[in-house]
Amino acid sequence: MGRLNIAYWISETRRILRLTRKPKKSEFQETARVCAIGIILLGVMGFTVFLISRII
Repeated sequence: MGRLNIAYWISETRRILRLTRKPKKSEFQETARVCAIGIILLGVMGFTVFLISRII
């Protein structure tokens, strides 16, 4: 049973890797921009909570 699961996982991994492609420059830049905005927003929210907790 274990070998069957490993063989299935390997075949599915190969299938997925055949379908993938390198992103275009514009797609990569958009993804990086969205991630950076999210990280900045989380940082600002965390810092705000920290400041509020220090005041109270």
